[in-house]
Amino acid sequence: MATAGQWLEGARPRTLPNAIAPVVAGTGAAAAIDGAVWWKALLALLVALPLVIGVNFANDYSDGIRGTDDDRVGPLRLVGSGLASPASVKRAAFACFGIGAVAGIVLAATSAWWLILVGAVCIVGAWYYTGGRTPYGYSGFGEIAVFVFFGLVAVLGTQFVQAGRVTWVGLACAIAVGSLSTAVLVTNNLRDIPTDTVSGKRTLAVRLGDPRTRTLHLVLVVVPFVASLALVAVTPWALAGLLAVPFAVRAHAPVRTGGLGMSLIPALRDSGLAMLVWALATAPALAFG
Repeated sequence: MATAGQWLEGARPRTLPNAIAPVVAGTGAAAAIDGAVWWKALLALLVALPLVIGVNFANDYSDGIRGTDDDRVGPLRLVGSGLASPASVKRAAFACFGIGAVAGIVLAATSAWWLILVGAVCIVGAWYYTGGRTPYGYSGFGEIAVFVFFGLVAVLGTQFVQAGRVTWVGLACAIAVGSLSTAVLVTNNLRDIPTDTVSGKRTLAVRLGDPRTRTLHLVLVVVPFVASLALVAVTPWALAGLLAVPFAVRAHAPVRTGGLGMSLIPALRDSGLAMLVWALATAPALAFG
């Protein structure tokens, strides 16, 4: 039976920047048009955090029962390691989805009811990333989903529920955050190319191959800083986003130098840190600039 610490590790707390950064960036975009509402930002965070944890448990369950985690290199997987039963991990995933759904319904009630449909699509997308008979994450569409859900939907949704509209500033923030969030997954799938190829998991990294996947990672970690330059049109303080450059450079270093397996784990961490630092630096710049 898994311990509390192992359950915490299975929840993959290092992925939580994928939940926090979009809400921070979206709130900054709302503040740029004097529309930030702190309690709605907190509610949006209460939607995002359990959904990300739920995605992690759902992936743990689905990959575990398929056997694709049997020879995994990287963070602990509860089902693949045999520490927790598939049923218990599945229940944990749906419990997290339920918490996020309740918070989402409350948030939708304060802005627009059609957002409930958006939330439902997000949960379905989270489950079928690796779940179901034909998971789209096994067919090379995972990166697109991450960019859409953790970038466009999360950032623009956060801006909309607070300010009542979306702007090009919000879109720039969404593209920046979505790119770095996608870079996290690209790093993960780059690391897993050998095992995914054997198990028949045709991720985008498997389809592109090692060299082109490394190039894609470079493009993704550069895009946010192009967005920072574009946001100078709103305020020169948007250049604060460049504070994340050292983290992006450090994230790409093991990818650039041909790192494999465990040597890519720091790139996962630093890609997430670059995303979080970019959002934390850019949001107040937009709010007060």
